[in-house]
Amino acid sequence: MRKTFLSLFVFIFILIVKVNGQDIITKKNGDDIQAKVIEITLTELKYKNFNNLDGPLISILKSDVIFVKYENGTKDVFADEKPSPTNSRTTILEATSSDEDEDDAAMVGKADAKRYYRGYTGAGSGTLVTGLFAGSIFALIPAIATSSSAPKEGNLQYPKPSLMKNPSYVNAYQQEAFKIKKQKVWNNYFIAMIANVATYFILVKR
Repeated sequence: MRKTFLSLFVFIFILIVKVNGQDIITKKNGDDIQAKVIEITLTELKYKNFNNLDGPLISILKSDVIFVKYENGTKDVFADEKPSPTNSRTTILEATSSDEDEDDAAMVGKADAKRYYRGYTGAGSGTLVTGLFAGSIFALIPAIATSSSAPKEGNLQYPKPSLMKNPSYVNAYQQEAFKIKKQKVWNNYFIAMIANVATYFILVKR
């Protein structure tokens, strides 16, 4: 029994590391790339696709990248080196809300949500714990409830209250935060489900 639970613990640990072990490259157009960053030069960022680490080395311009979030939780922000969404653009967005700035405001809101929003942890952890100890069926209750409700205003963690005057920024930030919350909750649900299936087969084979 002791060896069984040890094997299960190792399996769950490897699974969680696998799910959260990639670097995330966030581009200025809003795209996220799951990658393994290999090298950063003065002008380029070189990486391999996380789903094909034996594949070719890919290069993109640093000027096209807002930031990189590494698997250990640290970040490199490149947009701040030159005119950036969170720097010079922020000043513009704070000062005006004209039509020509709406797209920029939405881009900044989406990027800021990816950088600052962490309000999903309670919902994600609750789903994971329920799934591991009560089973996948019971875990559907918190998973559905939390993933279908938008983040509370107090959990959005806006970086600059002054930007809250711009509706395009606010809408984009809230939508991206909601998307992140749903993704994290269901990721944790499936981790728990896979762990439960693994536990079942381990116990049956005993």
